[in-house]
Formats: sequence, structure tokens, C-alpha cells
Amino acid sequence: MRHTAHRLLRLIALLQARRHWSGAELAERMEVDRRSIRRDIERLRELGYPIQASAGVGGGYRLGAGGPVLPMLLDEEEATTLAIALRAASATVSGIDETARGLLSKLDPLVPARRRRQAGEVHAATATLNDLPATDARLLGRLAEYCRQAARLAFEYRSAQDVVTQRQVDAHHLVNYGRRWYLLAWDLVRGDWRTLRVDRMGAVQRQPGPGLSRRTPAPPDVMVRQAVSQAPFALQAIVRLRGSQAELEGRIPPWCGVLEPDGAEHSLLRMGADTCGMLLAQILSLDRLPVALWTSPVELRDELAQRLAGLGQVLAVPAVTD
Repeated sequence: MRHTAHRLLRLIALLQARRHWSGAELAERMEVDRRSIRRDIERLRELGYPIQASAGVGGGYRLGAGGPVLPMLLDEEEATTLAIALRAASATVSGIDETARGLLSKLDPLVPARRRRQAGEVHAATATLNDLPATDARLLGRLAEYCRQAARLAFEYRSAQDVVTQRQVDAHHLVNYGRRWYLLAWDLVRGDWRTLRVDRMGAVQRQPGPGLSRRTPAPPDVMVRQAVSQAPFALQAIVRLRGSQAELEGRIPPWCGVLEPDGAEHSLLRMGADTCGMLLAQILSLDRLPVALWTSPVELRDELAQRLAGLGQVLAVPAVTD
């Protein structure tokens, strides 16, 4: 009886995980013959699960709507992944530690004991070192809802230079990038898209009336990556590298800049930094030399050359050892 109950739980979990299964697929996954699958399907129907069957080529089984809800079943990999994800989320979102512990306690009865121990051990044996300000979970939840509704919002915003401005925006997308959260929104005063760090936003007030749902000129994650890599920085550079975008993507870290194609054999890397030294360090961190370089402001190019020449002089002096 226990073996049969276990098999039925596994079968209903498969039916919930995918819209359509053929009898042969279910038999293979369950490691039984197709006759056993048909018997188990009938048992599930007797328990109230509306399982629909179709015959012929392309036929099979699907779970209809309106049946009892089966508790979520987690396999070993899923349970471990969930524990790690909760640990990572707590590093960037404040106020969710207690909620995360409550969620794991609710999941405990649904996970077999051996897998539950592994998930718990992973959660206990990992830690996150993070010196960035965490974002309030309640604010993130509200912003996610505002984005879904394309709501019109008003709030104070503090820039990287500590300049406070009043913003009126139509919320569009909430994006997590580089351990920070950003709101991609249409700024009503500036008439353009803006990427706003959530931890720099003041009290958010929803404005009367609906906002407008606009089509973004690029995918939201691409827009945020471009804005974060360049817009906040006074010093910017474009580096031309030998190699296609597909060839270089895995070799250049995301924090270094935004990579884009420049013909079949070259790519452009758009970079930004707060100081000349930081920008030079980013350029030197690349695993291949640039073939061209443009800077903004133009004078930055000369300063980079002076710093590089000074470094060359230091390296030309033989090292003194005791």
C-alpha cells in the first residue's frame, strides 16, 4: 500500500509539472509498464483528479483544472537550490531572513528527510559577505506590483553625487543587477527612460490615474546594464577589441562594461569609471590589448597615457631585493 501511494504521488507530480505526457513517457519515467500507468490514472481519477486522456498518434494524458492541489514536491537538487537561493536573496534584500526561515520550515515536511538534511546543511554552511546596502523587501514587493500595473509614481531620488531631485515616473520593470536592484521607468519630466537605484529612492507615493505602458527600445536587462556601466560615471571610454561579440562575451566580466558587435571580427566595449586610475585598471584587466580607444572627455586620453607612461618607468627600474 505504501509503495502504491508513493507511486501515485510521483505520478501526480509529473502530471502537474508538464502539460502533456504520452503513456510511454510516463511509463519510462515511472519505471513501470503502460498497463500500470493506466491503473494508476484510474486510481487518481477516483481520488478526484480530472485527468484527461486522448488516443491515437500524439495522444496521452494531461491534468485538467479543478482538481485537488498536491503539496509541492521537491527533489534533492531543487531543495538544495532553494536553500542557496534564499541565502543569496538575503544578501540584497533586507527583512526576509525571518520569512526565509518560515518558508523553509513549511517546506520541511514536503522534503524527504535525507534531502531535507542536505538542504539544511547547505543553508547552514553558507554565508554571504556583502558590504552593499540591502533593499527593503516590502518596497521591492510594492515596486514589482507597480511595474505590473504600469503605475505612475512620485518620490525623492538621491543621485551618486548626493543631489536630491523630485521624480515622477511611470514604473516599467524591476531589475536585479550586480547585487543591486534598479527600477527602469519612464521619467515624465525628462521625457526619457531612466534607471534608478531602489536603495536611493525616498518614500514612494502612487499618483492618481494610470501610467502609460510604453515599449522599451531594448530589453529591460540590456537597458539597465548599459545605464549602470556608463551613465553614472563622468569618465567614459569606448575600447575596440579584436574578436567577435560571441568570442569575447565569456572573457569580459559584466562589471567591466557593455560589449557590442563592431563588424564580424571586432567588438566595442563601453566603459565608465569615477577616476582615471579606475578606468585604466579596467582597461589593463582585459586579457587582450585594445586596437583603438575613444574617451569622454577627450582630455582623458592624455591623462591615461601619462599614467601608463609613469607605470612603464617604474617597471623599467630593476627591482631591489634584500
